[in-house]
Amino acid sequence: MKLQQLRYVLEIVRQNNHLSAAAEALHTSQPGVSRQILLLESELGFEIFQRTRNRIIGLTEPGRLVLAIARRVITDVEALRSLKDDLSFESTGTFTVATTHTQARYVLPLVIESFVKRYPGVQLVLKQGNPEDICSLVDNGDADIAIGTDTLGQFTNLVRLPCFSLPRSVVAKIGHPILDIPTLTLEQIAAYPIISYDPRYSGRWRVMKAFKDAGLEPKIILSAIDADVCKTYIELGLGIGILTTITFDQKRDNGLMARSADHLFDPSTIFISLRSNTYLRSYMLDFIKTVAPRLTPAVIRRALQDRESAPPEAGG
Repeated sequence: MKLQQLRYVLEIVRQNNHLSAAAEALHTSQPGVSRQILLLESELGFEIFQRTRNRIIGLTEPGRLVLAIARRVITDVEALRSLKDDLSFESTGTFTVATTHTQARYVLPLVIESFVKRYPGVQLVLKQGNPEDICSLVDNGDADIAIGTDTLGQFTNLVRLPCFSLPRSVVAKIGHPILDIPTLTLEQIAAYPIISYDPRYSGRWRVMKAFKDAGLEPKIILSAIDADVCKTYIELGLGIGILTTITFDQKRDNGLMARSADHLFDPSTIFISLRSNTYLRSYMLDFIKTVAPRLTPAVIRRALQDRESAPPEAGG
């Protein structure tokens, strides 16, 4: 059994079972990938992939276990390499952070500015996506950490550390009647067209839950994946927005005003997510502590150790 064979398994799954795409990503030939997978299956004594007419269409049940083990093995190997680099080149390397637009635009700029000054030898890579996407990037090993809101999907290989909460505000064009109401209610907000986040974001489904619990059905006229796009259409007068308060800046959003709505809608919790068996280099721990001061290296290591010692989840 070769380590490279496990990498082939991971890449085939990452490329949605397309052997040619996996081979291209691995800089090798398709027949070579196919042959190594067959050799691995022969050694194990069972098939990892389901096939039809010699095409891979998915994982077998034992193959799912192989995938989980392969992920752990590859992560552990990468952790050993990171440990070597950490001891030899303490402040150099590449650090990939997967995050949502709100964090990249409104939460992280000062953190990154400070980090770049402290660690000029580290190449910082930002990858953006929705909360599910960024967790998948970490789960697949394409990012070191993810910073974003909670997700509907489960990521059993990740440790998710809560950082802070983001309350919400109603944002409207200056002169809109909603801004003159002394105390906002759900009924008053639901009376106007609403511009909101994409349904994959907790900023959308938490807001909709509040309306549903109140027996209301608001009219969502436009959805977007980031607050800046939402504010563009709010400024046109197409509707009012229910956005995280941090995304409103009175100096920049000249034509808009915001009203606190944290008494009506639950806040979104921001999490830092990382693989349970990952090795975090010292500058990564420093970055996390800057984002969330309570997440000290000791707290993070304890959370990772607790996950490692926890019994496996049912069905996992």
